[in-house]
Amino acid sequence: MDTKPLLQDRPPAYNTVPAAYDHGSIPAAAAPAAGFQPQAPPPYQGFPAATSGFPAAPVAVAAQPAYTSTYTIVQPSVVVVGGCPACRVGVLEDDFTCLGIMCAIFFFPLGILFCLALRQRRCPNCGATFG
Repeated sequence: MDTKPLLQDRPPAYNTVPAAYDHGSIPAAAAPAAGFQPQAPPPYQGFPAATSGFPAAPVAVAAQPAYTSTYTIVQPSVVVVGGCPACRVGVLEDDFTCLGIMCAIFFFPLGILFCLALRQRRCPNCGATFG
């Protein structure tokens, strides 16, 4: 016969935890007394006296230069091709001026060259125009 558990034999729910596994509370014996004050550790006494027979190493004390408390932060510069120099967020788009469009219409073959020469670059983010 198959030994698989039946659907009725489900594990207990998560909110029913036996008292032996309750890790959320501190036992009363481990809690500090009401008048307990933590104390600082004793001061450092230093190394014990050298008894190995070797002479003590000379201690060289170098003068450390005095540093000022100012910091220089170097920010990396990221150059976006076609980026707006005014807001540094938007990307410049080409716009044709009214004069360039009129030249393209009235002076058709040569006017297209004027239209291309008279275009402006505009930032959609800040609205700055660059000629």
